[in-house]
Amino acid sequence: MDLSQLFSLDHKVALITGASKGIGLATAEIFAAAGAKVVISSRKQEVLDKVANQLKSKGYEATGIACNVGNMEELPVLVEKTVEKYGQIDILVNNAAANPVFGPVHETSLEAFDKIMDVNVKAPFELTRLCFPHLRKSSHASVINVSSIGAFSPEPGLGIYSVSKTALTSLTKVYAKEWGEAKIRVNAICPGLIKTKFSEPLWSNEKIMDFVMKQLTIKRLGTPEEIGALALFLASPASSYITGSIFTSDGGFNI
Repeated sequence: MDLSQLFSLDHKVALITGASKGIGLATAEIFAAAGAKVVISSRKQEVLDKVANQLKSKGYEATGIACNVGNMEELPVLVEKTVEKYGQIDILVNNAAANPVFGPVHETSLEAFDKIMDVNVKAPFELTRLCFPHLRKSSHASVINVSSIGAFSPEPGLGIYSVSKTALTSLTKVYAKEWGEAKIRVNAICPGLIKTKFSEPLWSNEKIMDFVMKQLTIKRLGTPEEIGALALFLASPASSYITGSIFTSDGGFNI
């Protein structure tokens, strides 16, 4: 048996949102190393161009396409430009997320609530839907939603963010159930506390870190590459009989 083929993404095109840094960028690089052509997306084209050039300097195939996923009108353009560039979409990673507030839920404004839901739930719903005509043409289509352990239990200071991630895991199961006959697999990853710029308000808070470290079985924060590696498994033939599943990668926090 050629085990290398189990994790190969040769001839696949992967579209990854929130991919200019953190988990999204780590996932893009791992996918590219596995043979995929990757489209990295975030809000600023100049940043994406720099990151894409860095990936290309390593011998990878990468293109940056700017898109504010919170603006629904920009999502069709992202899909169109991806297909225009590479002719197909085989893998979609909904990684972009927003959390403009940190604190008690009663202090969350309706404006902040709407932004969180638009980016964390509405955008994955719409982008996944828009990718459907292309995913159904693929022989190994995979959608991966990056959720959070907050989907299982609200995280301190992240009440509505946690609500949005609970909704995203449910959306994952809905798409998986409806699209199985089209041979499109849909799964979710729920990271614990990963050391990224996005999560800095948590890991830079001494009180929060004291609590987290007491809960962790593996006594350290996770890395973006560790989430990217799990995403590779879910994107590759190695997980060909897995759909509608929710995977935690949290160092044992939820045990």
